[in-house]
Amino acid sequence: APAPSPRLTPPPAMDQEYDAIILGTGLKECLLAGLLSVDGMKILHMDRNSYYGGESASLNLKQLWARFRPGEEEPTQYGRWQDWNFDMVPKFMMGNGLLVRLLVHTNVHNYIQFKAVDGSYVVKAGKTYKVPANDIDALKSSLMGIFEKRRARSFFIFVQDYEESDPKTHKGYNLDALTSRELYAKFGLEANTMDFIGHSLALQSDEAYLDRPARPMINAVKLYSESLARFDTGSPYIYPLYGLGELPQGFARLSAVYGGTYMLAKPDAAVVYNDAGKAVGVSSEGETAKAKFVIGDPSYFPGKCRRVGQVVRALCILSHPIPNCGESHSVQIILPQKQTGRQTDMYVFGCSWAHNVCAKGKYLAFVSTTVETANPHLEIEPGLRLLGHIDEKFVHVSDIMVPIGDGKEDAAFISCGYDATTHFETTVRDVLDMYKRITGKDLDLSDKDPNAAAATTE
Repeated sequence: APAPSPRLTPPPAMDQEYDAIILGTGLKECLLAGLLSVDGMKILHMDRNSYYGGESASLNLKQLWARFRPGEEEPTQYGRWQDWNFDMVPKFMMGNGLLVRLLVHTNVHNYIQFKAVDGSYVVKAGKTYKVPANDIDALKSSLMGIFEKRRARSFFIFVQDYEESDPKTHKGYNLDALTSRELYAKFGLEANTMDFIGHSLALQSDEAYLDRPARPMINAVKLYSESLARFDTGSPYIYPLYGLGELPQGFARLSAVYGGTYMLAKPDAAVVYNDAGKAVGVSSEGETAKAKFVIGDPSYFPGKCRRVGQVVRALCILSHPIPNCGESHSVQIILPQKQTGRQTDMYVFGCSWAHNVCAKGKYLAFVSTTVETANPHLEIEPGLRLLGHIDEKFVHVSDIMVPIGDGKEDAAFISCGYDATTHFETTVRDVLDMYKRITGKDLDLSDKDPNAAAATTE
């Protein structure tokens, strides 16, 4: 069974003073609550909803129907409503990535069980291919012709041997001056090969990276192949049993262990500012709690954020695995923007009852992309076409909001909205950036051994 929610302490008088008040229990806010509690800060964590997760919540079948089909009874053919967990922002975790390091850093990995994802795929000319991620894969892949396989193999050997701190492994390339496009050219790689390396391995969401220095791309491909090597599944990703809702609850539990106070179902929670425009507390139900600063998601800070885009996501219930993916229970499929004639990539995320997120014999699939037209529902068609027959489909469009200020002037530290990607690297970078702005120090995760989390991975 999923771990119990953190025990809610009886609400203390709101007139206490805290180091920080955090609004919203989305993953980013819960990560910060955990990190700051471990640092010894006194935290009050509030949410307008009665459940954890904010925008990144996992909803059960009853909650899903109430949100998308209000007034309609949830159907009985899907079994018990408690057996379902629909991630509103579906993402996988890179096995060696930042989120796993953060879980190990805080010991939250001890609260959660993970399962390795079965496969990673890329679409080329409408067909789905397994993503080759090392020299051996390159030789076996049907994505490339025989000569291109050899060139790709040379590139992968370069990446596998590459050590950032050892210039001898850089083979004479200045990766801070050489662009990714120029480095690909050194290996003679074709456009399609550049496409899957950049989008499926380095996880770039558009083509802008090609004309930037190659070092981040190389580091990203290396992270992918090192994560892949940890699991024998053909994918570098892991995913929590019972869905992503376990993550915010795990970090909330951590904060509670260190004395953090939690208040859910506070629909009127509002930030209080002093005459100088500085956030000094939060009011709710006629009382005000004071704090040195306030942290939260954009929905709690009207007027302090701007919209930089939108994401469209389709949540689908299937009665079969996603076709052409080897009967996999869990997959990621990336549709690089070139393959769909778009400006940004599209992502398909699949999981199943094997992850305890739906009734036995059922599968969940999510399609997400950045909105580029006035018809977002039509934009996700290329991803939906990969799914085969769809039993139920729910589509929602979310604004991507970002803070206008950095929080240092007004003591209001605001997280960014969630992007369309199906991995957590960008999410955790935002958290680490906020942590530095709040505390003035970097959080060093380099010495955290991600293998510690492997013990909790099936």
